[in-house]
Amino acid sequence: MDSAFPPPGPKVGTPYLGYQQLLPPPPPPSLTGPQRPSTRRGRFLASVAVVALVAGAAGVAVGSWLVTDDADMGFAAPSPVMTAPPANVGDLPVLGRTVDIPTVLSLVQDSVVTLAVNTGTGIGTGTGVIISADGEILTNAHVVDNGRTVRVRLMGETEPRNASVLASDVGNDLALVKIDAVGLKPATFADPETLRVGMDVVAIGYALGLDGGPSVTSGIVSALDRTIITPLGALDRLIQTDAPISSGNSGGPLVNAAAQVVGINTAVARSDSMTAANNISFAISVGEVLRVVEQLRRSAAGEERVEGYLGVGLGDRTDGGQGAVITEIQSGSPAERAGLTPGDIVVSFDSAPIDGRAGLIAAVRDRGPGDAVTLEVRRDGQQRRVLAVLDQRPG
Repeated sequence: MDSAFPPPGPKVGTPYLGYQQLLPPPPPPSLTGPQRPSTRRGRFLASVAVVALVAGAAGVAVGSWLVTDDADMGFAAPSPVMTAPPANVGDLPVLGRTVDIPTVLSLVQDSVVTLAVNTGTGIGTGTGVIISADGEILTNAHVVDNGRTVRVRLMGETEPRNASVLASDVGNDLALVKIDAVGLKPATFADPETLRVGMDVVAIGYALGLDGGPSVTSGIVSALDRTIITPLGALDRLIQTDAPISSGNSGGPLVNAAAQVVGINTAVARSDSMTAANNISFAISVGEVLRVVEQLRRSAAGEERVEGYLGVGLGDRTDGGQGAVITEIQSGSPAERAGLTPGDIVVSFDSAPIDGRAGLIAAVRDRGPGDAVTLEVRRDGQQRRVLAVLDQRPG
């Protein structure tokens, strides 16, 4: 049987100035199927390499930050997130051209901020992206979760501003932060259809919390639609890039040659005692970012967000094939009502391919109770379609 996470590996920490703070051991695995735990730790083998969230530079344990602040910023009617107009097919080679990095930086840097989070045991740092002129800022959930206060410093300013976390989605590793401001410069988000493997990209962020302006690294889009499991949950629809990302870069933008945000930097693959990982970083892709931003705004306005629940235990295939293996069916669950059985291999979810269990976990989490979904499964060498109606994930 299996849970949402693989068996725990060695303890994971965030090194800083010669010391390392270790995370506590993970709790026993749950058998309640594809759902998002809020406190589990583990490791994911992506190309047999350990994946770690890009935590802040203060050595604070990943996943232990939730921001509260004495100031209540409230929630105003949001401005639309600035997106580039849809690109014509003929324009795509232009968007993939070699990046003029100084020009891109000059166009984006005023929309990139640094965050300082007081956890009670230290100060963690991260990066954020301004998405509205009146002070909405997007960052990673793991940057701000479980902290006590958060402060934001804008480009060109010397003093930080108090901030409030309006909403956080740990499962998708995105959070919406608000400062009291007007006249800010929002970033422009790319048309998701312009993403291409091989296109040049630039990662911008406050790496290691170093003094001065943001750090800039460059690379290409190495792959699209990656799915990984991090210490906080399953992330899907990720961009894989070889642009180096360091601690403190979390929440910062990955941008294209047109200075448009194509992703939010979130995780890196690291070598361990058995495997090697070189220049493998991950960013939440723009299509997923735009979807989650609207969910975060609704949550900030008081709308409760609930997640879908299928009711299965999952494992990965070990025969080299693609898909998620159902290892257990919960009694009375949507999976049981749909006729799924242990041993079924789920290869697609609403026509989207499922590469492994992480992909199915994320796909179910992103749907809501009452949603009817179609799963394509392999059973006894035969392919069949199964219709399931999701329940609400148990609290």
